[in-house]
Amino acid sequence: MAAALTRNGRPNERWTKINRNEDEANNLNTKSIMITDYKDDNGVGMPVTKAESHEGRKQLSNGMYRIHRVLTDDEVAQGKGTRWTELEVHGNIRNISPALWELRHLTALFLNGNLLTRIPPQISQLCNLTMLDLSHNKLRSLPAELGDMISLCHLYLNSNQIRVLPYELGKLFRLQTLGLAGNPLSPDISKIYHDVNGPQKLLQHLLDHLAINTAPPPDRQWIMIRHTDAEKPIATFTVLCYNVLCDKYATTNLYSYCPTWALNWEYRKFAILKELQHYEADIITLQEVETEQFRMTFLPKLESLGYAGIFSPKSRAKTMNEEDRKYVDGCAIFWKTDKFEIEHEQLIEFTQVAIKKAQAHENMLNRVMPRDNIALVAVFKIKETLYTNSAGHRPPMNPNESVVGTPLIVCTAHIHWDPEFCDVKLIQSMMLAHELNKIVEDVSEKHRIQPQQTPVLICGDLNSLPDSGVFEYLSKGAVAKDHPDLKTFRDDPCLNRLSANVDDPKSFSHALRLDSAVDLSHMPFTNYTLEFRGMIDYIFATQQSLARLGILGALDMSWIQSNKIIGFPHPHVPSDHVPIMAQYAVIPTSYQRPLPPIQHYGTSHSSSFGAVGR
Repeated sequence: MAAALTRNGRPNERWTKINRNEDEANNLNTKSIMITDYKDDNGVGMPVTKAESHEGRKQLSNGMYRIHRVLTDDEVAQGKGTRWTELEVHGNIRNISPALWELRHLTALFLNGNLLTRIPPQISQLCNLTMLDLSHNKLRSLPAELGDMISLCHLYLNSNQIRVLPYELGKLFRLQTLGLAGNPLSPDISKIYHDVNGPQKLLQHLLDHLAINTAPPPDRQWIMIRHTDAEKPIATFTVLCYNVLCDKYATTNLYSYCPTWALNWEYRKFAILKELQHYEADIITLQEVETEQFRMTFLPKLESLGYAGIFSPKSRAKTMNEEDRKYVDGCAIFWKTDKFEIEHEQLIEFTQVAIKKAQAHENMLNRVMPRDNIALVAVFKIKETLYTNSAGHRPPMNPNESVVGTPLIVCTAHIHWDPEFCDVKLIQSMMLAHELNKIVEDVSEKHRIQPQQTPVLICGDLNSLPDSGVFEYLSKGAVAKDHPDLKTFRDDPCLNRLSANVDDPKSFSHALRLDSAVDLSHMPFTNYTLEFRGMIDYIFATQQSLARLGILGALDMSWIQSNKIIGFPHPHVPSDHVPIMAQYAVIPTSYQRPLPPIQHYGTSHSSSFGAVGR
């Protein structure tokens, strides 16, 4: 038996309808096949016989057609099979065979017009259902497990005996239709449901009142890369990088799976500050910090914990009035004042760099220049307290091996988000390295050291996966001039102005010699939402001058899976990103070893990655 579901007569899906009475409930091989339609009561309705529709074809109220076709005897004899994704069960059914839960390929299930008094929780095993009709039964309650069927778009519960709904139904964020007509709903549910946009309001009400029985995630484990001798004087520090998801982006449209109270900034800001206080990093780099929240929330709290901070909003703030500027997000850097002294800060505006480097280049002006992303740079001078170990002891040190007074350059960056603009991401990264290298040259000259001896950290949300041109360029020091991620900028001579070696015919390069603190083996994702999961946040450090000692491990995946968490934010995770953190030792110049020359790279593969934030 086979049939097709069509729009305007064009085949779209295939389905079968099974009509059975109570004695046939366990027999899935029946040959009865019928058409159904959506009736005025919002249910799918009882089957329509072939006598009512001679061609076996009828238009539904939603504009779609249903067509059925019974296999001929010859087709059956030939062993021809059928493919169907919809199932309808009728005939005063009182109990459902457990075999039904094995049909996980189903996308639509019609159990309306029966005598069902309960729905087993095992129905959640039908994870591909987009349509479920349970109308015209005798249901008094629903299993909480219905809330796990997040593929559902249409749920009909009309004409049952339901008074209350499980709060878990609020998790059905894809639901477009919720039919509850003809039920003796409790007054509070009925009032919400019959309001304007009632079904949507009811789902949000259920989600917001869903009791969070989930325990907080286990503490993330620290992963040691190198061990140090506590009795030897080694200057070590920790750095944390975190996109905190600014308030204006935390909308129910983007994060419909999160309760509104857990999206609210007043709730999330305390959870974020609690995280920062818990990790107690010596240097904190943040992205998506709103201007007003830096002034009113982050700076006062972190100053009370012994930090100082700097901030800059995205370039668009320059064009806004004072009130609107408060809500522009940007980048911030905080540091412990007992360990570092700031010498200089500098803003890198990619828009301005594009204008300077474009020289009337139309593609650069039209595609790169309008993206107002920024990077913020702080130049620190290391204090003697950086040598204090965890026990508060400061081992004696040889003055010739001391790094006290040595510069440390820290950068926080937020690269453009749109996956269609991988060329812009890569060019912004090239601009970042180019501008940073100029700062390195100035700082090294001032401190009378070589540029390659200057410690540099680049932290940020780069909106790029580890197989991207951005990661290749930063981690390997060069990217092929014909790299696919460059799109229309492939082999474009306008980018030579951003390359460390303008004479290199094969690649665009930089001179910073960076190494990533985190990789996929330790950190499978730093951004976790319904639509995208991947590592897009990074900490890069100059290998010659900074030795990585350890990193903060990943969030416990078993906690995510066991609690069926489909994305962040979550009541226990206040941003769609998770913070990353690393510990470094500053290598004295007398112990530094020069790195081998950068290799040249030919054509490289391109990445393909989805929407990854803002």
